[in-house]
Amino acid sequence: MDGKKLEYKGDEALNELERLTTKAGEVQQEILRKILEQNCDTEYLKKYLGNSSISAKNVVHFKNRVPAISYKDIRPYIVRIANGEDSTLITAHPIIEMLCSSGTSAGEPKLMPSIAEDLDRRTFVYNLIMPIVNQHVSGLDEGKAMYLYFVKAEMSTPCGLSARTVLTSYYKSAHFTRRPHDPYNDFTSPDAAILCPDSNQSMYCQLLAGLVHRRRVLRLGAVFASALLRAISFLERHWRDLCRDIRAGALDAAVSDAACRAATLRLLGAPDPRAADEIEGICGGAASWRGILCKLWPNAKFIEAVVTGSMSQYVPALRYYSDGRLPLVCTMYASSECYFGVNMKPLSDPSEVSFTLLPNMGYFEFIPLGEDGELSIDFDDEDDEETAPPPVELVELVDVKLGCYYELVVTTFSGLYRYRIGDVLQVTGFHNEAPQFRFICRRNVVLSIDNDKTNEEDLHRSITAAARRLLEPRHALLVEYTSYADTSSIPGHYVIYWEINEDIHPHAPPLPANVLAECCIAVEEDLDYTYRRCRTNDKSVGPLEIRVVKPGTFEKLMDLFIAQGGASINQYKTPRCVKSKPALKLLNANVRDCYFSPRDPAWNA
Repeated sequence: MDGKKLEYKGDEALNELERLTTKAGEVQQEILRKILEQNCDTEYLKKYLGNSSISAKNVVHFKNRVPAISYKDIRPYIVRIANGEDSTLITAHPIIEMLCSSGTSAGEPKLMPSIAEDLDRRTFVYNLIMPIVNQHVSGLDEGKAMYLYFVKAEMSTPCGLSARTVLTSYYKSAHFTRRPHDPYNDFTSPDAAILCPDSNQSMYCQLLAGLVHRRRVLRLGAVFASALLRAISFLERHWRDLCRDIRAGALDAAVSDAACRAATLRLLGAPDPRAADEIEGICGGAASWRGILCKLWPNAKFIEAVVTGSMSQYVPALRYYSDGRLPLVCTMYASSECYFGVNMKPLSDPSEVSFTLLPNMGYFEFIPLGEDGELSIDFDDEDDEETAPPPVELVELVDVKLGCYYELVVTTFSGLYRYRIGDVLQVTGFHNEAPQFRFICRRNVVLSIDNDKTNEEDLHRSITAAARRLLEPRHALLVEYTSYADTSSIPGHYVIYWEINEDIHPHAPPLPANVLAECCIAVEEDLDYTYRRCRTNDKSVGPLEIRVVKPGTFEKLMDLFIAQGGASINQYKTPRCVKSKPALKLLNANVRDCYFSPRDPAWNA
């Protein structure tokens, strides 16, 4: 990608987007040709392509010979590079760092190779966001954005390569730290607060900055909805300290990071008792925190965060704290492996968000799935024949079909070839030639005791439906959840850990035990046919159990996974199925009450 593309802003960015999507097929073939032309001499590709230097022949051989792979297949090459072998094992470009995936689904972080050009590609996507949003929301250059961004202290591989999250990489790069002033991206947070490796100090200073500029803030956000809700929880605990600092024009001594402290003190300025009184009155004077975001930031026009997939469970909480008055905007689809696409309709409801894949980000292919998002043809990852063709023909970007489900497969300049991302997507439409996808779920995040297989989407749907029907009318809010397949007894059973906020209404009575028991059966009733058969007919699965945990338990769980897995607050997603012993020990140590389904779910043969 040449440097000129980084300059696209405003109408130029939109024109470039139109060009790319109008010629999506051509752009994709050119991307694949360039990847193979540059990387054909790598050890990995030579294994499949031989020594051919003819581009057309390489493309044919690539499509016929190179298998779709998962992380375990590329991991040996990445480990060798991390230990000091040359990048030419997988790419002709120097690998400048390794990117840590969130690691919360599989237990440990995966290391993804990254080259210098990758930063250009990410910046290109970021530069598209505001021109798209500006088509729907005006005046965003007249104020500030309170976006809460965080970094994670980086690690090093044995050979000295940095290993850090993709967002830490971007925030520490010159693309971010030396960015020119942009009135459409004028953040309340000083860079030093964003770059502070201590998440508590960073959170404190970023919230303080947001409160100082609260009347100039036009939009609120974080990378994931969960991070924004964690910030609200932090604010509930620390608003008195923040008001004290604003009142005195001083900064809490707990902020010890020198750069963060200096930048925040400059921003804080002179004592402002009037502003402190206003904030104090808002935070401490209301019976509940419903609509607190609109009260503290009265000119905000929307909230930006990822609210798709498993993050959609936070939509009720965000609507509660914004009193339903702020649109929830989800702008882009990205991962550590590759940035994929943008939302062309940013004001669409979270349940209707679709992403237009950008054909210049990488070479995209798709594994066809069945109507329920499951594999329609067996994809054998254990094929021992290195030159065996993929067991099913992959579908190219422009050939996907409306309404169909696919698993995303990506090939990149940095050394991933036909790499299975693990995301299940559904085609919802097209923008010119480029397809638009709805994110459904991550594959293979399932609960299973016997023949039952419950995926992330089914679990999420059943839990949120039960909470909406049984908790919300009683002024209780499901804060967070995860699950575990407990096989310590026979038959095994599903365990769902729930954290519930029962304090959203000052006069609401405690939840009766029978309501939580009814939540158990409500979840089961919404699970699939096979699960209900196993429960009711086969008796191979025991009654579902909900374990209600103490407030703050899932923040502790996040801290545990961040400490173990190398993720930052930006990247962290609560795992929807927990298997690690430390995580289960933490959850079980914080259980307040347990409830079981009182009866079998309905099932008809």
